[in-house]
Amino acid sequence: MFEREDILEIYRGYDRSDLAIATLGSHSALQILKGAKEEGFRTVVVCKRDRADLYRRFRVADEIITLDSYSETISEKTLEKLRKLNALLVPHGSLIAYVGVRNIEEKLRVPLLGNRHILRWEADRNLERQWLTKAGIKMPKETKDPRDIDRLSLVKFPGARGGRGYFIVASYKDFKRKAERLIRRGSITREDLEKATIQEYIPGVNMYLSYFYSPLTNEVELFGIDRRYEANIDGLTRIPAIDQTETYIEPSYVVVGNAPLVARESLLPRVLEMGDRLVEVSKEIAPPGMLGPFCLETMVTHDLEFIAFEISARIVAGTNPFISGSPYSYLLYGDNMSMGRRIARELRLALEQEKEELLIT
Repeated sequence: MFEREDILEIYRGYDRSDLAIATLGSHSALQILKGAKEEGFRTVVVCKRDRADLYRRFRVADEIITLDSYSETISEKTLEKLRKLNALLVPHGSLIAYVGVRNIEEKLRVPLLGNRHILRWEADRNLERQWLTKAGIKMPKETKDPRDIDRLSLVKFPGARGGRGYFIVASYKDFKRKAERLIRRGSITREDLEKATIQEYIPGVNMYLSYFYSPLTNEVELFGIDRRYEANIDGLTRIPAIDQTETYIEPSYVVVGNAPLVARESLLPRVLEMGDRLVEVSKEIAPPGMLGPFCLETMVTHDLEFIAFEISARIVAGTNPFISGSPYSYLLYGDNMSMGRRIARELRLALEQEKEELLIT
Protein backbone atom coordinates (compact mmCIF):
# COMPACT_ATOMS: atom_id res chain seq x y z
CA MET A 1 0.00 0.00 0.00
CA PHE A 2 1.32 3.43 -0.94
CA GLU A 3 2.19 5.85 1.81
CA ARG A 4 0.64 9.24 1.23
CA GLU A 5 4.07 10.84 1.19
CA ASP A 6 5.10 8.64 -1.77
CA ILE A 7 2.23 9.98 -3.86
CA LEU A 8 2.82 13.56 -2.73
CA GLU A 9 6.42 13.27 -3.93
CA ILE A 10 5.09 12.45 -7.40
CA TYR A 11 2.76 15.43 -7.23
CA ARG A 12 5.60 17.73 -6.16
CA GLY A 13 7.30 16.87 -9.44
CA TYR A 14 4.31 18.20 -11.41
CA ASP A 15 4.02 21.61 -13.02
CA ARG A 16 1.40 23.22 -10.74
CA SER A 17 0.60 25.79 -13.43
CA ASP A 18 -0.38 23.09 -15.94
CA LEU A 19 -2.31 20.42 -14.01
CA ALA A 20 -4.76 18.07 -15.68
CA ILE A 21 -7.77 16.31 -14.18
CA ALA A 22 -8.11 12.72 -15.37
CA THR A 23 -10.62 9.93 -14.89
CA LEU A 24 -11.54 6.50 -16.23
CA GLY A 25 -13.93 6.71 -19.19
CA SER A 26 -17.13 5.39 -17.59
CA HIS A 27 -19.65 6.06 -14.79
CA SER A 28 -19.56 9.86 -14.24
CA ALA A 29 -16.65 10.76 -16.51
CA LEU A 30 -18.60 13.21 -18.69
CA GLN A 31 -19.48 15.52 -15.80
CA ILE A 32 -16.04 15.16 -14.18
CA LEU A 33 -14.30 16.21 -17.40
CA LYS A 34 -16.81 18.95 -18.25
CA GLY A 35 -16.56 20.36 -14.72
CA ALA A 36 -12.76 20.35 -14.88
CA LYS A 37 -12.79 22.28 -18.17
CA GLU A 38 -15.21 24.83 -16.72
CA GLU A 39 -12.72 25.46 -13.91
CA GLY A 40 -9.86 25.92 -16.39
CA PHE A 41 -8.06 22.57 -16.13
CA ARG A 42 -6.85 20.36 -18.96
CA THR A 43 -8.70 17.04 -19.08
CA VAL A 44 -7.61 13.46 -19.68
CA VAL A 45 -9.81 10.39 -20.11
CA VAL A 46 -8.49 6.82 -19.89
CA CYS A 47 -10.88 4.52 -21.74
CA LYS A 48 -11.29 1.40 -23.83
CA ARG A 49 -10.99 1.98 -27.56
CA ASP A 50 -14.70 1.50 -28.18
CA ARG A 51 -15.52 4.33 -25.75
CA ALA A 52 -13.14 6.95 -27.17
CA ASP A 53 -15.64 8.35 -29.68
CA LEU A 54 -18.07 9.19 -26.86
CA TYR A 55 -15.62 11.63 -25.26
CA ARG A 56 -14.61 13.09 -28.63
CA ARG A 57 -18.22 13.76 -29.60
CA PHE A 58 -19.05 15.50 -26.33
CA ARG A 59 -15.77 17.46 -26.59
CA VAL A 60 -14.88 17.06 -22.91
CA ALA A 61 -11.42 15.46 -23.17
CA ASP A 62 -8.24 17.26 -24.21
CA GLU A 63 -6.31 13.97 -24.12
CA ILE A 64 -7.64 10.45 -24.67
CA ILE A 65 -5.56 7.48 -23.52
CA THR A 66 -7.01 4.33 -25.11
CA LEU A 67 -6.73 0.83 -23.68
CA ASP A 68 -7.52 -2.65 -24.97
CA SER A 69 -8.49 -3.73 -21.45
CA TYR A 70 -9.19 -1.97 -18.16
CA SER A 71 -6.34 -4.03 -16.67
CA GLU A 72 -3.98 -1.74 -18.61
CA THR A 73 -5.02 1.17 -16.35
CA ILE A 74 -2.33 0.15 -13.86
CA SER A 75 0.34 -0.63 -16.47
CA GLU A 76 3.48 1.44 -16.17
CA LYS A 77 2.94 2.70 -19.73
CA THR A 78 -0.46 4.19 -18.81
CA LEU A 79 0.70 5.56 -15.46
CA GLU A 80 3.75 7.19 -17.05
CA LYS A 81 1.50 8.93 -19.60
CA LEU A 82 -0.66 10.27 -16.78
CA ARG A 83 2.31 11.52 -14.79
CA LYS A 84 3.81 13.25 -17.85
CA LEU A 85 0.48 15.04 -18.29
CA ASN A 86 0.59 16.27 -14.64
CA ALA A 87 -2.64 14.34 -14.13
CA LEU A 88 -4.65 14.05 -10.92
CA LEU A 89 -7.04 11.11 -11.14
CA VAL A 90 -10.65 11.34 -9.90
CA PRO A 91 -11.90 7.92 -8.69
CA HIS A 92 -15.43 6.67 -9.29
CA GLY A 93 -17.38 3.42 -9.17
CA SER A 94 -16.03 1.98 -12.42
CA LEU A 95 -12.45 2.48 -11.26
CA ILE A 96 -13.26 0.37 -8.20
CA ALA A 97 -15.16 -2.25 -10.23
CA TYR A 98 -12.68 -2.63 -13.10
CA VAL A 99 -9.32 -1.89 -11.45
CA GLY A 100 -10.07 -3.08 -7.91
CA VAL A 101 -9.40 -1.62 -4.48
CA ARG A 102 -6.15 -3.56 -3.94
CA ASN A 103 -4.71 -2.35 -7.24
CA ILE A 104 -5.75 1.22 -6.43
CA GLU A 105 -3.94 0.91 -3.11
CA GLU A 106 -0.85 -0.90 -4.36
CA LYS A 107 -0.32 -0.30 -8.11
CA LEU A 108 -2.07 2.90 -9.19
CA ARG A 109 1.01 5.06 -8.76
CA VAL A 110 -0.52 8.39 -9.72
CA PRO A 111 -1.97 11.13 -7.48
CA LEU A 112 -5.67 10.73 -6.68
CA LEU A 113 -8.03 13.59 -5.87
CA GLY A 114 -9.60 11.97 -2.83
CA ASN A 115 -8.67 9.40 -0.22
CA ARG A 116 -7.73 6.10 -1.87
CA HIS A 117 -7.50 4.41 1.54
CA ILE A 118 -11.17 4.90 2.35
CA LEU A 119 -12.36 3.08 -0.77
CA ARG A 120 -11.77 -0.26 0.98
CA TRP A 121 -14.34 0.77 3.60
CA GLU A 122 -17.06 0.98 0.95
CA ALA A 123 -16.00 -2.21 -0.86
CA ASP A 124 -15.90 -4.41 2.27
CA ARG A 125 -19.41 -4.92 3.68
CA ASN A 126 -18.12 -5.63 7.20
CA LEU A 127 -16.00 -2.46 7.28
CA GLU A 128 -18.88 -0.48 5.78
CA ARG A 129 -21.22 -1.63 8.56
CA GLN A 130 -18.62 -0.66 11.20
CA TRP A 131 -18.33 2.82 9.70
CA LEU A 132 -22.07 3.46 9.50
CA THR A 133 -22.80 1.98 12.92
CA LYS A 134 -20.07 4.05 14.54
CA ALA A 135 -21.62 7.13 12.93
CA GLY A 136 -24.94 6.29 14.61
CA ILE A 137 -26.72 5.51 11.36
CA LYS A 138 -29.32 2.75 11.40
CA MET A 139 -28.84 -0.16 9.01
CA PRO A 140 -31.05 -3.12 8.05
CA LYS A 141 -30.75 -6.33 10.06
CA GLU A 142 -28.05 -8.54 8.59
CA THR A 143 -28.27 -12.35 8.47
CA LYS A 144 -24.87 -14.07 8.55
CA ASP A 145 -26.04 -17.61 7.82
CA PRO A 146 -28.65 -18.10 5.06
CA ARG A 147 -30.19 -20.88 7.18
CA ASP A 148 -31.29 -18.15 9.62
CA ILE A 149 -33.29 -16.11 7.10
CA ASP A 150 -36.56 -15.31 8.88
CA ARG A 151 -37.87 -12.30 6.94
CA LEU A 152 -37.90 -10.81 3.46
CA SER A 153 -34.23 -10.10 2.67
CA LEU A 154 -32.05 -8.81 -0.15
CA VAL A 155 -28.94 -10.78 -1.14
CA LYS A 156 -26.19 -8.36 -2.25
CA PHE A 157 -22.62 -8.66 -3.44
CA PRO A 158 -19.55 -6.54 -2.66
CA GLY A 159 -18.07 -3.89 -4.88
CA ALA A 160 -19.45 -1.31 -7.32
CA ARG A 161 -21.47 -3.68 -9.52
CA GLY A 162 -24.62 -1.57 -9.90
CA GLY A 163 -27.05 -4.08 -8.40
CA ARG A 164 -26.10 -6.90 -10.80
CA GLY A 165 -27.05 -10.33 -9.47
CA TYR A 166 -28.95 -9.07 -6.39
CA PHE A 167 -32.03 -11.12 -5.46
CA ILE A 168 -34.81 -11.19 -2.85
CA VAL A 169 -35.45 -14.21 -0.60
CA ALA A 170 -37.94 -15.06 2.13
CA SER A 171 -36.42 -18.28 3.51
CA TYR A 172 -33.41 -20.58 3.29
CA LYS A 173 -35.26 -22.79 0.79
CA ASP A 174 -35.96 -19.72 -1.32
CA PHE A 175 -32.30 -18.69 -1.05
CA LYS A 176 -31.01 -22.05 -2.28
CA ARG A 177 -33.49 -22.25 -5.17
CA LYS A 178 -32.83 -18.74 -6.50
CA ALA A 179 -29.05 -18.90 -5.96
CA GLU A 180 -28.77 -22.15 -7.94
CA ARG A 181 -30.84 -20.71 -10.77
CA LEU A 182 -28.67 -17.58 -10.99
CA ILE A 183 -25.48 -19.66 -10.91
CA ARG A 184 -26.75 -21.85 -13.77
CA ARG A 185 -27.56 -18.72 -15.78
CA GLY A 186 -24.11 -17.29 -15.14
CA SER A 187 -25.50 -14.22 -13.34
CA ILE A 188 -23.46 -14.98 -10.22
CA THR A 189 -20.73 -17.44 -9.17
CA ARG A 190 -20.36 -19.63 -6.10
CA GLU A 191 -17.52 -17.33 -5.06
CA ASP A 192 -19.95 -14.39 -5.23
CA LEU A 193 -22.34 -16.31 -3.02
CA GLU A 194 -19.65 -16.90 -0.39
CA LYS A 195 -19.07 -13.14 -0.19
CA ALA A 196 -22.75 -12.18 -0.25
CA THR A 197 -24.43 -9.95 2.32
CA ILE A 198 -28.01 -10.78 3.33
CA GLN A 199 -29.86 -7.68 4.50
CA GLU A 200 -33.42 -7.25 5.69
CA TYR A 201 -35.54 -5.78 2.90
CA ILE A 202 -36.78 -2.33 3.94
CA PRO A 203 -39.93 -1.06 2.18
CA GLY A 204 -39.91 2.66 1.55
CA VAL A 205 -38.56 5.30 -0.84
CA ASN A 206 -34.95 5.01 -1.90
CA MET A 207 -33.03 8.26 -1.42
CA TYR A 208 -29.40 8.48 -2.45
CA LEU A 209 -27.87 11.43 -0.60
CA SER A 210 -24.84 12.99 -2.29
CA TYR A 211 -22.51 15.14 -0.21
CA PHE A 212 -19.24 17.01 -0.65
CA TYR A 213 -16.77 17.46 2.18
CA SER A 214 -14.25 20.28 1.87
CA PRO A 215 -11.10 19.96 3.99
CA LEU A 216 -10.43 23.60 3.12
CA THR A 217 -13.53 24.81 5.00
CA ASN A 218 -14.18 21.73 7.16
CA GLU A 219 -17.78 21.77 5.95
CA VAL A 220 -20.10 19.06 4.62
CA GLU A 221 -22.34 20.24 1.77
CA LEU A 222 -25.53 18.46 0.73
CA PHE A 223 -25.18 18.37 -3.02
CA GLY A 224 -28.11 16.43 -4.44
CA ILE A 225 -30.59 13.60 -3.93
CA ASP A 226 -31.54 10.99 -6.51
CA ARG A 227 -33.34 7.71 -6.83
CA ARG A 228 -32.30 4.80 -9.05
CA TYR A 229 -34.19 3.08 -11.83
CA GLU A 230 -33.43 -0.63 -11.80
CA ALA A 231 -34.12 -3.20 -14.51
CA ASN A 232 -36.21 -5.11 -14.48
CA ILE A 233 -37.69 -4.67 -10.98
CA ASP A 234 -39.12 -1.22 -11.77
CA GLY A 235 -40.82 -2.61 -14.87
CA LEU A 236 -42.27 -5.56 -12.99
CA THR A 237 -44.35 -3.26 -10.82
CA ARG A 238 -46.39 -2.36 -13.92
CA ILE A 239 -47.42 -5.98 -14.53
CA PRO A 240 -50.66 -7.06 -12.78
CA ALA A 241 -50.10 -9.57 -9.98
CA ILE A 242 -52.10 -12.31 -11.69
CA ASP A 243 -49.87 -12.07 -14.77
CA GLN A 244 -46.72 -12.12 -12.64
CA THR A 245 -47.80 -15.40 -11.01
CA GLU A 246 -48.70 -17.03 -14.34
CA THR A 247 -45.53 -15.94 -16.18
CA TYR A 248 -42.52 -15.85 -13.86
CA ILE A 249 -39.90 -13.23 -14.67
CA GLU A 250 -36.66 -13.30 -12.68
CA PRO A 251 -36.35 -9.91 -10.89
CA SER A 252 -33.17 -7.94 -11.52
CA TYR A 253 -31.75 -4.89 -9.72
CA VAL A 254 -29.28 -3.63 -12.32
CA VAL A 255 -29.15 0.17 -12.22
CA VAL A 256 -29.95 1.65 -15.64
CA GLY A 257 -30.49 5.31 -14.76
CA ASN A 258 -31.02 7.97 -12.13
CA ALA A 259 -33.72 10.57 -11.50
CA PRO A 260 -33.60 13.75 -9.38
CA LEU A 261 -35.44 13.82 -6.08
CA VAL A 262 -36.20 16.63 -3.65
CA ALA A 263 -36.82 15.67 -0.02
CA ARG A 264 -39.37 17.37 2.19
CA GLU A 265 -37.55 20.16 4.00
CA SER A 266 -38.18 18.73 7.48
CA LEU A 267 -35.93 15.78 6.59
CA LEU A 268 -32.90 17.91 5.75
CA PRO A 269 -31.55 18.46 9.31
CA ARG A 270 -31.22 14.67 9.70
CA VAL A 271 -29.62 14.42 6.24
CA LEU A 272 -26.97 16.99 7.20
CA GLU A 273 -26.41 15.40 10.61
CA MET A 274 -25.71 12.00 9.01
CA GLY A 275 -23.23 13.56 6.58
CA ASP A 276 -21.38 15.34 9.39
CA ARG A 277 -21.14 12.13 11.46
CA LEU A 278 -19.88 10.07 8.53
CA VAL A 279 -17.06 12.55 7.93
CA GLU A 280 -16.13 12.70 11.63
CA VAL A 281 -15.84 8.91 11.83
CA SER A 282 -13.96 8.70 8.50
CA LYS A 283 -11.11 10.72 9.97
CA GLU A 284 -10.72 8.09 12.69
CA ILE A 285 -10.97 4.97 10.54
CA ALA A 286 -9.00 6.02 7.43
CA PRO A 287 -6.96 9.22 7.91
CA PRO A 288 -7.16 11.83 6.48
CA GLY A 289 -10.81 10.81 6.16
CA MET A 290 -13.40 11.71 3.55
CA LEU A 291 -12.10 14.09 0.88
CA GLY A 292 -14.61 15.49 -1.58
CA PRO A 293 -17.73 13.65 -2.78
CA PHE A 294 -19.51 10.74 -1.10
CA CYS A 295 -23.00 9.25 -1.05
CA LEU A 296 -25.18 7.66 1.62
CA GLU A 297 -27.65 5.23 0.09
CA THR A 298 -30.84 5.03 2.14
CA MET A 299 -34.45 3.97 2.35
CA VAL A 300 -36.91 6.35 4.00
CA THR A 301 -39.73 4.53 5.77
CA HIS A 302 -43.36 5.60 6.26
CA ASP A 303 -42.46 7.05 9.68
CA LEU A 304 -39.73 9.19 8.04
CA GLU A 305 -36.80 7.18 9.40
CA PHE A 306 -33.61 6.90 7.36
CA ILE A 307 -32.16 3.40 7.10
CA ALA A 308 -28.85 3.20 5.25
CA PHE A 309 -27.80 0.18 3.26
CA GLU A 310 -24.57 1.39 1.62
CA ILE A 311 -22.08 4.22 1.45
CA SER A 312 -20.00 5.22 -1.56
CA ALA A 313 -16.81 7.07 -0.64
CA ARG A 314 -16.46 8.94 -3.97
CA ILE A 315 -18.60 10.51 -6.67
CA VAL A 316 -21.67 8.45 -7.62
CA ALA A 317 -23.56 8.20 -10.91
CA GLY A 318 -26.58 9.60 -9.10
CA THR A 319 -25.04 13.05 -9.53
CA ASN A 320 -25.25 12.72 -13.35
CA PRO A 321 -28.76 14.27 -13.53
CA PHE A 322 -27.27 17.39 -11.95
CA ILE A 323 -24.67 18.36 -14.58
CA SER A 324 -26.14 21.88 -14.60
CA GLY A 325 -26.71 21.75 -10.82
CA SER A 326 -29.25 20.42 -8.33
CA PRO A 327 -31.72 22.34 -6.16
CA TYR A 328 -29.27 22.00 -3.27
CA SER A 329 -26.13 23.00 -5.19
CA TYR A 330 -28.12 25.99 -6.52
CA LEU A 331 -28.77 27.16 -2.95
CA LEU A 332 -25.02 27.11 -2.31
CA TYR A 333 -23.52 28.14 -5.66
CA GLY A 334 -26.22 29.25 -8.09
CA ASP A 335 -26.44 27.83 -11.60
CA ASN A 336 -24.12 25.36 -13.28
CA MET A 337 -22.39 23.60 -10.37
CA SER A 338 -22.16 19.88 -11.00
CA MET A 339 -20.36 17.54 -8.64
CA GLY A 340 -17.66 17.21 -11.29
CA ARG A 341 -17.20 20.97 -11.29
CA ARG A 342 -17.28 21.09 -7.48
CA ILE A 343 -14.34 18.65 -7.39
CA ALA A 344 -12.40 20.87 -9.79
CA ARG A 345 -13.42 24.03 -7.91
CA GLU A 346 -11.98 22.58 -4.70
CA LEU A 347 -8.67 21.94 -6.46
CA ARG A 348 -8.59 25.47 -7.88
CA LEU A 349 -9.32 27.00 -4.46
CA ALA A 350 -6.65 24.79 -2.88
CA LEU A 351 -4.10 25.91 -5.48
CA GLU A 352 -4.88 29.55 -4.70
CA GLN A 353 -4.26 28.82 -1.00
CA GLU A 354 -1.29 26.49 -1.71
CA LYS A 355 -3.13 23.71 0.16
CA GLU A 356 -3.76 21.26 -2.66
CA GLU A 357 -1.83 18.48 -0.89
CA LEU A 358 -4.77 18.29 1.54
CA LEU A 359 -6.83 16.85 -1.34
CA ILE A 360 -4.38 14.24 -2.64
CA THR A 361 -3.49 10.67 -1.67
